[in-house]
Amino acid sequence: MTGEIEAGSPLYNRAQAMNYPQVPFPQGWRANINGVDLNLQYPAGWDRAREIKFAAGFTEPGPRDYVGPYPLSEPESRGVYDFTRSRDFNMILAYHTQGQVIFWRYQNYMPPNSLAIGRRLSELSGYSLETTPEYSAFAGYKDWFIQEYNRPGYTIEAGLGVNPLPLSQFDSIYRDNIGILTYSLLATR
Repeated sequence: MTGEIEAGSPLYNRAQAMNYPQVPFPQGWRANINGVDLNLQYPAGWDRAREIKFAAGFTEPGPRDYVGPYPLSEPESRGVYDFTRSRDFNMILAYHTQGQVIFWRYQNYMPPNSLAIGRRLSELSGYSLETTPEYSAFAGYKDWFIQEYNRPGYTIEAGLGVNPLPLSQFDSIYRDNIGILTYSLLATR
């Protein structure tokens, strides 16, 4: 498979050494090669995310849920952060998998029109519109964007099943999400 790290290479061996609990590498991983979950890297409740994940046992680099040593410690997160700060986005969509759900708010922040836009995205996709569960409610890109800019941000959990989702879901995910993408382009003008 192209794009995979070659078994036995130094990077592969480094990732395997971080593998607590036993999660197949790279298939079951939700972290970068440093063992940091990039979904938990943004300066919006990062300390709270750290408390929650440390209490759950994710205290060091590994396949998932490690928040890193500090917000934006990873080049991937820093790149998205810097890119966003260099633009004037009216709204963001953060795509994840799985669950067929749209998370639409961060804490008590209620950007103008965010609920109405979220309801429309839900209607267009058939995905439910929900508030992020406490365990995952901090340090995400959407969370930081909403907190920083007071503009609508959404995490779209596309597809169903166990990650990585099979390619056979591509057509249905596309059908479910084309309306979200089209509407979002028009809603932000």
